Amino acid sequence: MSSKSVGGIEYTKVAEIRGPLLILEGVTRSAFDELVEISTQSGETRLGKVVEVGGGRAVVQVFEGTTGLSVIGTKSRFLGKTMEMPVSEDVLGRIFDGLGRPLDGLPEPVGEDFRDVNGQPINPERRDYPTDFIQTGISVIDGMNTLIRGQKLPIFSGAGLPHNMLAAQIARQASVEGSGEEFAVVFAAIGVQHSESRFFRKSLEESGAIKRSTLFLNLADDPAIERIITPRVALTVAEYLAFDLDMHVLVIITDMTNYSEALREISAAREEVPGRKGYPGYLYTDLASIYERAGRIKGKKGSITQMPILSMPSDDKTHPIPDLTGYITEGQIVLGRDLFRKEIFPPINVLSCLSRLMKDGIGAGRTREDHQNVSDQLYSGYARAQELRALAEIVGKAGLAGTDLKYLDFGEVFEKKFLKQGYEENRTIEETLSIAWDILSIIPEKELTKIKQTYIDKYKRK
Repeated sequence: MSSKSVGGIEYTKVAEIRGPLLILEGVTRSAFDELVEISTQSGETRLGKVVEVGGGRAVVQVFEGTTGLSVIGTKSRFLGKTMEMPVSEDVLGRIFDGLGRPLDGLPEPVGEDFRDVNGQPINPERRDYPTDFIQTGISVIDGMNTLIRGQKLPIFSGAGLPHNMLAAQIARQASVEGSGEEFAVVFAAIGVQHSESRFFRKSLEESGAIKRSTLFLNLADDPAIERIITPRVALTVAEYLAFDLDMHVLVIITDMTNYSEALREISAAREEVPGRKGYPGYLYTDLASIYERAGRIKGKKGSITQMPILSMPSDDKTHPIPDLTGYITEGQIVLGRDLFRKEIFPPINVLSCLSRLMKDGIGAGRTREDHQNVSDQLYSGYARAQELRALAEIVGKAGLAGTDLKYLDFGEVFEKKFLKQGYEENRTIEETLSIAWDILSIIPEKELTKIKQTYIDKYKRK
């Protein structure tokens, strides 16, 4: 049964309510992703979107959940449009929920434009290659796994590791050095606890970074379907800031595992054939539709850089979420439990990390001429130190040569001086490279095989 009404077509025949899904019959006109307004008998309204249509039936995902909905007396109005987010410069300094509704007590921002939250894929021919360095103020990222404008660089973490503190520190400190260009942070928290939500708000508000940030908070007790929308709403805002207002935007999304769990829950409610570990077969495509919204466009000044954070179940890198993420993104930063137990923050396990675009955003004119050589030497020295630690446990330190003992010292100092830094400590790239040279001076000069002699003469501590 349907009746034409203001703003769309209304249907009242509900066949079934299954989890977060409302299944309607007798639907003659609807489209995939179309926005639906659902009215209950008590007069309450909720929003949903069409996720399946055909054969006179439509499956609608209800954003606020289906709790309290009845098969009888529920009306659904198909609005003939997709979900849109009002965008303007006014979104900076604001805090929203997972669907883009204000949480800071202020009115909704006045929209210069209304954008489809699903976005438009960037034409591959129009994509520009990511270059230029973003300074996070964290030595191990800036020095050895440099973040480049337009890059997708995920953080792989585990349960109980301080990825939220790392995310908040990057959101506070990230900047584009010496360019005079505008920089903004869009922070999307998916399925976080109330304490985590308060932490993110407090961190950005107290440091003043909120002025150039937009914060989206989807809480753990919000309906699962909201988690599917949150990153899309955040990226819609980021795209406007980057490609309409020429800003460089860093998008931090935490936690993509919560997003994927919500996707699995909805897939199960739709009775789809499950893939690996029960996740839907289209998990790869779905993650790509979020990650690939990062990048640069030829002829436009702005850029979108993404740092999605995901906590690996059981610290398993082969789990579908980190595994598929690794295929789509350009490297990864991995947090290590061993370093965390040693009370090193941030506990970044550099030997498992990789930034595939680092080489294109560093060097003379971007960071410093010796940057790549110094990074290579730090990797080489720390890998050697780790091997010697394992050997020393078997043969004892007395069985090692003098140079080997120097490498053991190097490993200790590297962890304590370079890896370890304060949560409030913001290091420039110059400070990071200076610390690196201090540590490299522990190793005999003849061992510095990764660094050009001219750089050794110019920068090495005498």
